[in-house]
Amino acid sequence: MAKETEVGKYVRRQIALLAKDEKVLEQGSSKAHLAQLRRGVGKRPGELPELWGLFLKDMPEELMGKGGKPSYAEQAVYTALTLFALHQQGHSGPMHGDGEEERLGRAARKLVHNDEDEEHIRMRLGVAAKSEDMAELSHHLKTVVRLLGNSDIKLDYVDLAEDLYWFQFEAYADRIRLKWGQDFYRDIKTNENGEEENEK
Repeated sequence: MAKETEVGKYVRRQIALLAKDEKVLEQGSSKAHLAQLRRGVGKRPGELPELWGLFLKDMPEELMGKGGKPSYAEQAVYTALTLFALHQQGHSGPMHGDGEEERLGRAARKLVHNDEDEEHIRMRLGVAAKSEDMAELSHHLKTVVRLLGNSDIKLDYVDLAEDLYWFQFEAYADRIRLKWGQDFYRDIKTNENGEEENEK
């Protein structure tokens, strides 16, 4: 199995443990773990020892780094989970969504209601896409995730984790950037009232 698929599977499993449904989210342990993960947004993997178990426990050996240097997989998992915890804050239902309509570019598109919104959101997403490393990308994605959370829009964190894995490879980063742009502009149709209709 490809590493990015393993990354996605691991993130899916961890999110299910934290926020599978409303019942899980009501548990004190889930609330505490999500609060801990939120503190990790924008920090380096390993910087907060209390997060080790939340992003390393039961991680497949082939995804783990060695000698104290985080692997690309660990970076992707850590960034996706900490952003998910931020997104989840204040919501009683899971904010992870599955499928093409919940991918980063499509989710960001749902924030657009007029031309001014489009320019504002495209610029936010574009600034994130231009990031040169994971710390910078995490910082800029934090803003996008907050906007999604404020509008009750879900994001596919499995897909995001896989994107984050590939983003770290210079040869693939532009492909991920283009994917986000394509998704942002894909299938934009309007009805007779000029309102956007998303094709399913």
